Amino acid sequence: MNEILQELLNRKSIRNFTGESVKDKDLKLIFEAAQRAPTSVNGQQVSIVYTKDKEKLKQISELCAGQEHIKNCEVFVMFVIDYNRTAYTLEKINQKQMIQESAEGIIVGSVDAGIMLSTLQTAARSLGYGTTAIGAVRLSVEKFIEILDLPKNTYPLVGSTIGVPTKEALQAPLKPRIPFDSFVFEDKYDDKKAKDGIESYETILSDFRKANGMNYKTSYKEEMARFYTKSYTRDIKKTFEHQGFIFKDSN
Repeated sequence: MNEILQELLNRKSIRNFTGESVKDKDLKLIFEAAQRAPTSVNGQQVSIVYTKDKEKLKQISELCAGQEHIKNCEVFVMFVIDYNRTAYTLEKINQKQMIQESAEGIIVGSVDAGIMLSTLQTAARSLGYGTTAIGAVRLSVEKFIEILDLPKNTYPLVGSTIGVPTKEALQAPLKPRIPFDSFVFEDKYDDKKAKDGIESYETILSDFRKANGMNYKTSYKEEMARFYTKSYTRDIKKTFEHQGFIFKDSN
């Protein structure tokens, strides 16, 4: 098996770091790899804002529901939907940008940011670093807009930690996924397989947690109920609109 596939198949979130620095040359390579990620119509409507400042890492940790591993990482990266650059591009040819005022614009920016996140994390792991995606940035969007000095037509969507993983974190077992045949379907979606897979996964995940001393964890169903019985982020519509985004269909 080639190294890229091996890396992807062994992907895991890393939340324990040694405290060693991320080398500047490595960080530049990671960012260069992220910039090569595909974007819709080559719009390049995603920007990265990062920090290594320990006080800022502590503040970000607090804003993201007190996640300790953010405070203990070496680099925090924010992926920003960025139609500010493209708005300027159109202004220079006397055109007015409207994409940010559509559902399509928000979806495009979000998809491109997600692709870039994955690319960055793969690049980081290939150089021996560990990462975790941080969706909790959306708990404090207004504060992040202020901290990062984000202009209109931009939005802080998701973050990532980067750091040197501890030996224990690297050796931790991979969390199992839902059964493969309830995830991949040929020709058409199979609703029965999708639902049967959840029933199987409850047992698979329970056995995994028992084998690894994680009995304190809730079941998959209970875990999903904790998040998906409500909207667990605040003021998303409000903060998008404040930044100039409107989720609507075009005429």
